[in-house]
Amino acid sequence: MSYTNIEFNITDGLATLALNRPDSLNSFTTEMHEEVRDAMTRVESDPSVRCLLLTGNGRGFCAGQDLNDRSVKPGSGRRDLSESVDGNYNPLIKRLANLPMPVVCAVNGVAAGAGANIALACDMVFAAKSAKFIQVFCKIGLIPDSGGTYNLPRLIGTARAMGLALTGDAITAEQAEEWGMIWKAVDDDELMAVATKQAQKFTKQPTLGLSLIKKAIRSSIDNDLDAQLQQESNFQKEAGFSDDYQEGVAAFLEKRKPTFTGK
Repeated sequence: MSYTNIEFNITDGLATLALNRPDSLNSFTTEMHEEVRDAMTRVESDPSVRCLLLTGNGRGFCAGQDLNDRSVKPGSGRRDLSESVDGNYNPLIKRLANLPMPVVCAVNGVAAGAGANIALACDMVFAAKSAKFIQVFCKIGLIPDSGGTYNLPRLIGTARAMGLALTGDAITAEQAEEWGMIWKAVDDDELMAVATKQAQKFTKQPTLGLSLIKKAIRSSIDNDLDAQLQQESNFQKEAGFSDDYQEGVAAFLEKRKPTFTGK
C-alpha cells in the first residue's frame, strides 16, 4: 500500500510512523486509519523491527477524529459512532498496548481527543514543552474514547482524570510530566532527537524481555498480588530460556557489552 496520510519507514530495527495530515493537525480520516492499520501490520510481521516510534508531522501530534470525515460527519441522519470506535480506534489502542516491543511516542504539538489517548496508550511518551493534551470530547457531548477512561485514571488518578474529562481543559506537557501522565517533557527543538535516541536504544536491547515487562506492568493494574506474583514467575521462566538472557549473563561475567538479538 502507498501512503498519503502517514509516513512510514523501517531503519536498523526501528519503525517510525508519522501521522501526515499537518493541515488538519493530523486528525484521523477513514483513509488514514487504513494506512495506519497497514503500517502496524508491517511492524508486527517484520522480525527485524524491535521498536516503534510514533509521532506527527507539522505543528500538532493529532487532533483526534476529523469531524468532516464521512464516517462521523453529521448528515441527514444520526450516525452510530461506535462503528468508528470499534472498527478503528479500539483495534489501534489494543495493537499499541500488545505490540511485543516498546512503543515510543513523540508528541510534537497538540494532542486532543483520540489523539491524546493514542499517545497515552504508548509505552513511553516524550512531549515538546509547547505540546498540550486535551480531552475535548465533552465539548461536543461525547465521552473520552480510545482508552481514555481506562488509561487516564490509572496514570493520574480518578480526581484528575475526572477533572480533565469533564472540563476539557488543556494540560501542558510539563504538567503532564509532573502528574505522571507522560515520561518526559523536553525542549521543542530537542524532541525528535531525544525520542529517536531512546527508540534506537530499544532496538539494541533484549526485546523479548522488554515485551514481557510491558505485559507484566499492564496486567498488574487488574491483578491481585497472588495473580501478579504467579505471572512474574511465568514470565521470568519464559525470559530465562531466551537467547538474550544467556547473552546478558555471559557478557556480564566476561565484562563486555552484550549483543542482544531480541530473541
